[in-house]
Amino acid sequence: MMPQMNNEFKEELSDNKEKDADPAPRRSIAMRWAASLLDMGLGEPLIKLGTNLLTVTLVALVVVMAGNFYRQAQAEPDGADQPPVEVEAGAQSNPNQTVQSPVEAGVSRSAQLHTNIPSRPRNVMENYTVQDGDTVFGIAEKFGLQPETILWGNYNTLLDDPHSLQPGQELIILPVDGVYWEWLGGIPFGEWARFYGVSAADVIEYPGNNIDPNTVGDYENANIKPGTWLIIPGGKRDFVSWSAPLGVTRENPASARVLGEGACDPVSGGAVGYGYFIYPTNKHYLSGFDFSPQTNHNGLDFAGDTGEGVYASDAGVIVYSGWNDYGYGNMIMVDHGNGFQSLYAHLSAINAGCGQSVGQGEVIGAVGSTGRSSGSHLHFEIMAGVKVNPWDYLPPP
Repeated sequence: MMPQMNNEFKEELSDNKEKDADPAPRRSIAMRWAASLLDMGLGEPLIKLGTNLLTVTLVALVVVMAGNFYRQAQAEPDGADQPPVEVEAGAQSNPNQTVQSPVEAGVSRSAQLHTNIPSRPRNVMENYTVQDGDTVFGIAEKFGLQPETILWGNYNTLLDDPHSLQPGQELIILPVDGVYWEWLGGIPFGEWARFYGVSAADVIEYPGNNIDPNTVGDYENANIKPGTWLIIPGGKRDFVSWSAPLGVTRENPASARVLGEGACDPVSGGAVGYGYFIYPTNKHYLSGFDFSPQTNHNGLDFAGDTGEGVYASDAGVIVYSGWNDYGYGNMIMVDHGNGFQSLYAHLSAINAGCGQSVGQGEVIGAVGSTGRSSGSHLHFEIMAGVKVNPWDYLPPP
């Protein structure tokens, strides 16, 4: 068999020689070596030798890979073979210390020694000093309460107005959501409790009120000393209004006289709005409270620097222009003559007076921080029989 292969290969080489006029330069070195080896009868031994070397190499590679796989499979996961950690007697552990586990599959993992224990329910009130940057929402979240509870627990300090929050104030933090109010007597106690949406038993038996049920007699006519401040767990109440009244129109602006010196006289005729609104400030984002009826904030606090222009959100007639006694500071109200009114508060300057017709986008004042305000911004409201969410009427920012 092999001699025949050698003869055929020689014939092919001979044919190549005949085809090439000058075969020596064009024949490859490999061809010359192959022809030489075949002439010497070494072709078959070399093929066998190459095959054996390849087989040995592959077997060695399989053995190495199998050894690595076996050693990895024997390794204990999660550091089970690691020696235990010794702690000196009397040493205090660091609750924030982390123990690094061995690297497994290329991912480093750590075990946290500290365990968070859920806070237990409180039955006592706490005092909290307002810090710079605090908001009603932030304080409520800090103590796990609803924001309205912060207002309902501190009427004498905040007057149901989230803008009244100032650094340094001492607030009462109720242990539960509800109302904190003074029992003044004069009506049945059960009726008083139901006014806040709870029963007399809810108030009397609440541990935080420290009332001995055996001393109050009939719950409906409880023997509780007038002047006692009580936690009303789960109670609710209407906010005491500090904002502008509804329905201040050009025909009846006198309804705003209770608000302060900016109230106007009746106006006949004047500009009528288009029925859609534009932004009243250059900046279309908030720097304070959002629309939040649950915290008695029925408008938007648009960002702005003191002195920046404030624009009429729609055309109309000025029905209030001046100081407001209920926290708005310098304030303007515009009646749009189509069932809508808009309000602009905390102004540093007023550029439009009573009875004046204004066009949409006309400058009517300047951004400020007058009244109960924690910083320069514009408090903006839209009314249509009720206080509505201005975001529903303004274009996208």
